[in-house]
Amino acid sequence: MKDPNNTRNTLPRRGSPLWIYLAVVTLLGLAACGAAVASLTGTQAHALLRGPAFWILACLIVFGELRPIITPGANENSGASTSTTFSFAALLYAGLPVAALLRAAGIVACGVLWGRSPHRIAFNVAQYTLSLGAAQLVLMAFGVHASPTRLWVPDGGDLPAVALAGAAYFLCNDLLVAAAVALHERISLLRTMRWDLAYQVLVHLALLGLAPLIVVAMARSAAFLPLIVLPFVAVYLNASVSVRREHQALHDGLTGLPNRKMLIGRTEEALAQVRGVGRRGAAPPRAGLFLLDLDRFKEVNDTLGHHTGDRLLQLVAHRLTHSVRPGDLVARLGGDEFAVLLPTVRDEAAAREVAARLRAALSEPVRLDGMTFDLEGSVGIALFPDHAPDFELLLQRADVAMYNAKESRAGVEVYSPARDRNSPARLGMLGDLRRAVDRGELELFYQPKISLHDGQLVGMEALLRWRHPDRGVLEPGAFLAAAEQTYLMRSITHHVVNAALAQASAWWREDLAVQVAANVSGRDLLDAGLTETIETGLRAHGLPAAALQLEITERILMNEPAYASETVGALAELGIPLSLDDFGTGYSSLVRLKRLPVEEIKIDSSFVQRLTRSPDDAVIVRSVVELVRTLGLRSVAEGVEDAATARLLREMGCDAAQGWHFGRPMDAATATDWLRRRMERAPEPAA
Repeated sequence: MKDPNNTRNTLPRRGSPLWIYLAVVTLLGLAACGAAVASLTGTQAHALLRGPAFWILACLIVFGELRPIITPGANENSGASTSTTFSFAALLYAGLPVAALLRAAGIVACGVLWGRSPHRIAFNVAQYTLSLGAAQLVLMAFGVHASPTRLWVPDGGDLPAVALAGAAYFLCNDLLVAAAVALHERISLLRTMRWDLAYQVLVHLALLGLAPLIVVAMARSAAFLPLIVLPFVAVYLNASVSVRREHQALHDGLTGLPNRKMLIGRTEEALAQVRGVGRRGAAPPRAGLFLLDLDRFKEVNDTLGHHTGDRLLQLVAHRLTHSVRPGDLVARLGGDEFAVLLPTVRDEAAAREVAARLRAALSEPVRLDGMTFDLEGSVGIALFPDHAPDFELLLQRADVAMYNAKESRAGVEVYSPARDRNSPARLGMLGDLRRAVDRGELELFYQPKISLHDGQLVGMEALLRWRHPDRGVLEPGAFLAAAEQTYLMRSITHHVVNAALAQASAWWREDLAVQVAANVSGRDLLDAGLTETIETGLRAHGLPAAALQLEITERILMNEPAYASETVGALAELGIPLSLDDFGTGYSSLVRLKRLPVEEIKIDSSFVQRLTRSPDDAVIVRSVVELVRTLGLRSVAEGVEDAATARLLREMGCDAAQGWHFGRPMDAATATDWLRRRMERAPEPAA
């Protein structure tokens, strides 16, 4: 049974129902204890103190209070106390005064050593005195009146009386504790008693059932009592091993924090508690689950080694556990990913405050191995019942919010359905897309890039299309967003690169030498295998590096690891030209732009298509063209759909353009025919 003082060691609010109940039980129990001890005569006290059994029982009861048998899932407040066995044996052998005195001494000694509050010690003394008193009344009904001068040793025929006395002890003790817990938790008494009734019955059956055997041993010789301790020692050791194994199963070996298994159990308990409050008609609180991921932790591991990374994780665990509220749970899910459970939280604003406190604790500089680190973390928040009805969905949506926090660089994000790309439709799309890669349903279309100065062909951009068996030809916007955050994107990129190289090789063999541009994402630039794939493909097809161009989006400039990755350097050494796509839609750093080895800047079509209608967009495009020229790069305008736009771009000094005005995306066969016809005639003016 849960201890009514388990959650706190302070006196309840004066005048509250719980305070009144504890006060009444304490007064009645202490009065009963005092009356029982006062009933001891001088002769009885002398007989008691001179017998070794009294002192041995006293030591065993005190030790039992100090060291309860803690089984998996229990603690010192709810563990099985062997003092129950010895105090019940004292009741059978020498009567209530002796049993109450010894149990009270054990409780007081334990309370003082453990630093428990006086009101808690007093309630426990009263609780066990009343329970022993209930058992004494049953024994008296059977004509048993034991005392230090009239010791009672049961025989086989007395077992029913002993059993009923034990039942009275158990029921009284369980009822007293359950009532306190029910008042504290504000739930029904019957529900409280049912929580762990089977476990409590089993434990008390074992503890109380040994008492008659101890009495028989004492009657024979007090020297047998230490031998009875040996089975308890074995139980203690086995329980300790079980607790250690449970701790290992429920905690992370590196940081000592709870692991995913324990997080699941505690979260389900918290959700059940919130649901219970809602069913009682009160305004239900919320439960919160945070997912926290360290930013750039991989760089520490790669630079300084895993040993330093492990020490850093231990420090992070320490900071997190000291930054949450009492009762909150910090768990490590693996790697540099942590979870924080808030069993109760008022609202979204309160959850954000806790998350901000966690990030503030992490941001303090760390010094390890003579180096100083500045740590940062991204936190995703999901609330029950606002965002999910169970643990799995709550964790998934906290994960979505965490990745949104990383992408937006906000640090903390609360789950928003509008930003959740993890839907059943998306999962189905990913499955279909994975099969499409294997079945060869993905193919490349090609769109020409034309010089605005002389109309020469600059290159052909490879544009991915999916010939879906049911939905027809799909453009990238319909399916790539679903793949970008998965490992499937790597397979797609490698497929695009290989297909582009194969087509370029086919054109070069027909003397249609043209550069083919393929699009890659920032994640692709963190893939060390990309350079090897390209180098192998170039060698297999006998192509120079200039035959392939890679287009990356401007957002790459926001991602330090990607734009400064070894892959970018390896591509530059290989001679693969890079083009910066969608320029103007991100947040460019001119310093990073200058450091990135690109030869071409593509002006986003959103500006180009409004060029003839919007003076502001015309100013932006002109400024970009001049900036690109200053940097010594080539400027390419996307989305040119009419001659007027092409003419204006040429006047601004833009180098090249692509769009429907010059040619729509074509499949490989159509693009090949287009190239043959173009090579047979002189280039036409660009506008």
